[in-house]
Amino acid sequence: MSAPPEEPLLRVLRGAPTPEELAAATAVLLELARRAPAAEEPAPAPVAAASWHRPALTTHRTAASWRH
Repeated sequence: MSAPPEEPLLRVLRGAPTPEELAAATAVLLELARRAPAAEEPAPAPVAAASWHRPALTTHRTAASWRH
């Protein structure tokens, strides 16, 4: 004799889940969250000094003088 078929791990629900289905899904998600390793704080990104003031680009030269 063969073993009875296993329950599917994931089942597609159509419409609103029943209270039992919702409770089962919540229990599974809570257990997965409990088992997951704690997330570490991300390392801060390096900060580079920058200046928005660029004198070479803010002078009052004409467009023709930029070509020279």
